[in-house]
Amino acid sequence: MTSEIRPTTEMAGQRFTFEPHRCFACGELNERGLHLELHTDASGCWTELTLDPAFQGWEGVVHGGILSTILDEVMAWSVIGRDTWGVTARMAVEFRRPVEVGRRLRAEGTVAEARRRLFRTEGRVLDALTGEILATSTGTYVAAPPERLAELKARYRLQTVDDRADAPDGVDG
Repeated sequence: MTSEIRPTTEMAGQRFTFEPHRCFACGELNERGLHLELHTDASGCWTELTLDPAFQGWEGVVHGGILSTILDEVMAWSVIGRDTWGVTARMAVEFRRPVEVGRRLRAEGTVAEARRRLFRTEGRVLDALTGEILATSTGTYVAAPPERLAELKARYRLQTVDDRADAPDGVDG
């Protein structure tokens, strides 16, 4: 019932690591969750995954709410990649094509604009093999106040590790 994550050479960058938790999108303790492995680079946050039938709406088609969750997650983590945490204040999604279950996907999120505690973000879900854009999104995130940010950092102990550090000898990424 989980998403399958297979890093590829093109995914070189850094991977977020954190304490185990129950987030539906990225928490390893949520048995029914997506278990997204999130990465960061100069442009923002991304993940690659293949969704199984547990995440479908119509037969064989990924549920739009699941795609929205993935987009929300990569946009939120693009903000976290700037060393702040926040909450979603507004989000809009445009579904361009039905997404088949079992299709290899790449989701990307970026910060388009940052002003004080507000971050305007953009996201997209693509076919990981062809680059076809399947869904796009925009979002606004409000940064946590300093005292809450300190609590979140202490709770989750966020770090980034080089993607290549986990590769077997002689294999990149």
